[in-house]
Amino acid sequence: GPPGPSTSIKEKLASLSGSGETVVLFLLVLGGLFLGWFTPTEAGAVGVAGAILIASVRRRLNWQQFLAAVKESVKISAMIILMLIGAMIFARFVALSRLAFELATLISGLPLPPLAIMVAILLSYIILGCVMDTLAMIVITVPIYLPIVLALGFDPIWFGVIVVVAMEIAMITPPIGVNVWIISGMLKHIPMETIFKGVLIFLIADITLMILLVAFPSIALTLPNLM
Repeated sequence: GPPGPSTSIKEKLASLSGSGETVVLFLLVLGGLFLGWFTPTEAGAVGVAGAILIASVRRRLNWQQFLAAVKESVKISAMIILMLIGAMIFARFVALSRLAFELATLISGLPLPPLAIMVAILLSYIILGCVMDTLAMIVITVPIYLPIVLALGFDPIWFGVIVVVAMEIAMITPPIGVNVWIISGMLKHIPMETIFKGVLIFLIADITLMILLVAFPSIALTLPNLM
């Protein structure tokens, strides 16, 4: 969409004065994840419950607004579920056709240096992510790729991190971009072309992140090594 109105530094600093509860909620969600208090799904529920509580205490959420928000959430969830059902059906077709298996087998047999094989694996995830659901990709390809990755001497945690980044790239890559279609369903007044242009900067950022993770594996392993 169009850019919002610009604000001065003074206005931005003044707006932080009422964000104390939001910061506490943010730290609670991330801290709970890091300390193992709850799973990512539970963290999302804690975040939603905390946001509702904060809005209620500030008297910015009444019963009618709450019901309207629930109704909109149900509509969006139903849309996402229907899209995922379609993606899973197509992923099943791809799995039965052995396309993903044949691609993984082809890449694993390439006479290339270890780093080149890893790059080929990541590219295959991006390609498959344009036509398959992430769960289907993991179930089909990881049993094939993981032994190869371990045999090449790569860290399995690092491999898991960059696979997630590769699938994130696939989810916003044209022409499919499942996440872009979901946003388009939520914001029907914005053309699909505009949304793809908007995610371009995030696509570039994800690609840059993947390059950094491949070049400097310690970036992905710092936090796991602290736990």
